[in-house]
Amino acid sequence: MPFLDAADGTRLFYKDWGSGPAIVLIHGWPLDADMWEYQAPALASAGFRVVSYDRRGFGRSEQPWSGYEYNTLADDLAAVIKGLDLHDVALVGFSMGGGEIARYMSRHGGAGVAKTVLVSAVTPYMTKTADNPEGVEREVFTGMVDGLKKDRPNFLANFSKGFFGVGMLSSPVSSELIQWTGNLAMTASPKATTDCVTAFGETDFRPDMAHFKVPTLVIHGDADQTVPIAASGKRTAAMIAGAHYSVYEGAPHAIPFTHADRLTQDLLAFLR
Repeated sequence: MPFLDAADGTRLFYKDWGSGPAIVLIHGWPLDADMWEYQAPALASAGFRVVSYDRRGFGRSEQPWSGYEYNTLADDLAAVIKGLDLHDVALVGFSMGGGEIARYMSRHGGAGVAKTVLVSAVTPYMTKTADNPEGVEREVFTGMVDGLKKDRPNFLANFSKGFFGVGMLSSPVSSELIQWTGNLAMTASPKATTDCVTAFGETDFRPDMAHFKVPTLVIHGDADQTVPIAASGKRTAAMIAGAHYSVYEGAPHAIPFTHADRLTQDLLAFLR
């Protein structure tokens, strides 16, 4: 299996499919690069070089004890871009992966990036504070960590219901697909799984938003129960100058699965 080294020596697994303009797909929590089941093959078939990698602590990447905060995670993204000699790359981040893009754009000056796409992203700031009233109560994230530590399989099984919009969609995903993503989640390090909740829940990306200097597409579902659109997609689009904003009516958090074909076509239209 192909690996490359992060700055601290952590081995990161990656896939590198197709040829043409480069795209890096950054997965969401608590999954791995396999979550791009529908988009990666289609983008590669359409004439793009598609790179997807497992975040440290998840999937096939190594599981160090530390490094599950966004400065290190952005440095890992930089290691992928540099290690594979990618230029004029499009970054596509889902959920937690949107945070890596935001921090990369500020911490690394957006080096080598031509376009960005934020899908159901956790930007600009998830935690409710006096100056962020649209956010989510901090207790939600501490409760998630407590639930994961007590019974991770049970917590993730219940979490997936809101993630996929089970009971809300007219055509929900199959139970087999939900089981498969649960299996992906359970391959992750328990330390990475809990630490990343704190990272995406409590990291303030508002200062990073001004560093988006390339064409950006923001996609969010207006029925997202996991990352509410009012606190995330709507505000992210408003904070990035010239951002294209696409609202998927009735869509839950898991757009790459529940609206797979539409997302793929929107990505192709924007990236071309």
